[in-house]
Amino acid sequence: MSTSTKNVIGLCQMRTTNDKKINREQVAELVSRAKGKTNFLFFPECCDYVGTNVEETKRLSEPLTGETVQFYKDLCVKNQMWMSFGGVHECIINEDGERNEKICNTHIIINSEGELAGVYRKLHLFDVDTPEFKFRESKIVKPGEGATKPVTTSIGSIGMQICYDIRFPETPIWLKSHGAQIITYPSAFSVSTGKAHWDILNRSRAIENQCFVISAAQFGKHNEKRSSYGHAIAVSPWGDVLAECSEELEVQFVEIDLEKISKVERNMPCFKHRRYDIYSMEMKTANQLESKESEQAFMFEKYPINCQTIFYETEHSVAFTNIRCVVPGHVLVATKRSIARVEEMTHDETKDLFVVACKIAKVLDDYYEAKSTTITVQDGEYAGQTVKHVHCHIMPRKPGDFEHNDEIYVKLNEHDSKNVKEEKRPMQVMIDEAKIYKKLLSS
Repeated sequence: MSTSTKNVIGLCQMRTTNDKKINREQVAELVSRAKGKTNFLFFPECCDYVGTNVEETKRLSEPLTGETVQFYKDLCVKNQMWMSFGGVHECIINEDGERNEKICNTHIIINSEGELAGVYRKLHLFDVDTPEFKFRESKIVKPGEGATKPVTTSIGSIGMQICYDIRFPETPIWLKSHGAQIITYPSAFSVSTGKAHWDILNRSRAIENQCFVISAAQFGKHNEKRSSYGHAIAVSPWGDVLAECSEELEVQFVEIDLEKISKVERNMPCFKHRRYDIYSMEMKTANQLESKESEQAFMFEKYPINCQTIFYETEHSVAFTNIRCVVPGHVLVATKRSIARVEEMTHDETKDLFVVACKIAKVLDDYYEAKSTTITVQDGEYAGQTVKHVHCHIMPRKPGDFEHNDEIYVKLNEHDSKNVKEEKRPMQVMIDEAKIYKKLLSS
């Protein structure tokens, strides 16, 4: 989306409390200072509020459709800016309409049209003992279910992280390999860990991934129990500190020149030197099916699969209910890419298919109270493959489900043959079944 290699961003630093009104005024003040100087602002973790205790932190949380995020959206539209709000307290609404016991620590990017361009829920929760306090983020926060791919924005491709995530180098490597030019760590670092590690962690992530790192920050005393280090920072792909805030309400302006990435990569092509024949970097991505179901059918070779029968999806694989079942719970897991033979699969596709198959097999075993599972791939016509698209059958097994155990393979060969007499299952039955599996997998 960015048409220029050079863009100026605003790096924000603020000190929030449990007063959401005053916190919004701080955000508006920083936007006012930045207007006319940048089209992209980065705000820190807890930009909505910092609660004084567990109950208040949960009570003040809002869904992403709440008035706080709407306030942010209105600011983006009014000022024609993109903004990153790195760690709002997201209230989770259960299917029964009630609030979940836990919330999410959620990083959002909003475009100049007031639309959510990116959503990332914090993966690594801050359960540590620092010299200042004992902190157990997992007491109230539900961890994210997967990584979020880089977001295409007006200034380049942004990889979204939050605070404590900076200590885990695997995710930024994955983000970089998926095209991230900028990785952002909006934070509320504790004072002791900030003094010891903040600068070196930000510079390390920039150097090893040859990208820009932008980390907006909280500063100062939020309440009697909690203070933040401040020192919001921006780092170049070479590890140079481009800007650093002190310890006050502040916005600093930084030029992001994407050509610097290309120069560093040309001189030191580290990612080309990575030994993918020895190691790989596979990452589960957040399942988007729960929030937005595609209206487009998945093509299983030449056969369209109703999207409502799909109950699990990853970057490389898709799982769906079957038109005929050899045993109750018989489902299929297929590669997203339309390929006929196992030999055509990439390393990542091979790994992902088996990981997904194992995950689903475990859930179905528990649901059907099965004692074993038959997982099989028919690789080619003479192995019994009738649909020329790599897939595996997952079939929960119970004692005595067949007189002779291997009879299941005979039934499997028959169930999709041209001469099969068994009727296809009603579509609504398959859809209802998919809803059950989807709920089990998301719990």
